[in-house]
Amino acid sequence: MVSRTIHVLLIEDDAGDVELAKDVLTEVNPAISLHVAKDGTEGLAFLRREGVYSGSPAPSLVILDLNLPKKDGREVLMEVKGDRNLRHIPVVILTTSDASTDIERCYDIGCSGYVKKPLGVAAYSDALKAIERFWLSAVELP
Repeated sequence: MVSRTIHVLLIEDDAGDVELAKDVLTEVNPAISLHVAKDGTEGLAFLRREGVYSGSPAPSLVILDLNLPKKDGREVLMEVKGDRNLRHIPVVILTTSDASTDIERCYDIGCSGYVKKPLGVAAYSDALKAIERFWLSAVELP
């Protein structure tokens, strides 16, 4: 069986979280090619294939932190879900915020899931594995 590359865009500014995500996601599913944007503006440029990202692949999934520099995750989510060329891409929020206003707002805007970043490496790793298991193994994506 030939496996296809699964492109995932992680929009995250915490270097430690990025490294852990790279390790966990590629270990659990070697078909994943993880692309990283360190802020909301860079994430949108990747998704829109602008500038240095003109040759970027379309991701099957976006994992988005809310608290980002330049353009926060709420703004990124609004722009993605408001863009007819991008709105079909599932966006899973992975953030430290467990505020009910953030959760409700993100679902109102159109996020596909909302996961609170757990404390500790093992718990964070488990959360990433759960996202992979559901979004990249169980669900059929466009």
